[in-house]
Amino acid sequence: MQRFSFPACSTFVLALAIAAGLATPALARDRATHEDASVRSARAAKPALDRSGKKRVGTASVYSHRFVGRKMADGTRMQAHDDNAASKTLPLGTKAEVTNLETGRSATVTIQDRGPYVKGRIVDLSPATADKIGITPKDGVAKVEVKPISIPPPEREARN
Repeated sequence: MQRFSFPACSTFVLALAIAAGLATPALARDRATHEDASVRSARAAKPALDRSGKKRVGTASVYSHRFVGRKMADGTRMQAHDDNAASKTLPLGTKAEVTNLETGRSATVTIQDRGPYVKGRIVDLSPATADKIGITPKDGVAKVEVKPISIPPPEREARN
């Protein structure tokens, strides 16, 4: 008697359900990869790029050191000592002034990555930039104002 493994059986049953019209291919894919509904919806909800040049106020966080050396959205590698930042809505290549509203100190950054992916945060800063504006490792976050200085034209943007 031949034995079947559970993953093989469940995949076969799911394929039969799709063929019978009882399940959709998207459902099969999601179940096969064990994705949570919140993960799917977060990935699907891509915010529109903001080219208005309006300043915004929100919370900034500091890139974790584990991201140093990894590729960012623009294709360059993250460097802890550079003035780079991540934004979900500002176009890649945007130069922006980030001001810590508690200390009054500011720094100019280049948006090179996407994120932060934590609700309420508007920008992730490199450790060097965070230090310049007074965000301590103990705090990790601070209320900031982000004011775009220059926004590249659409055709000059890196991958978004």
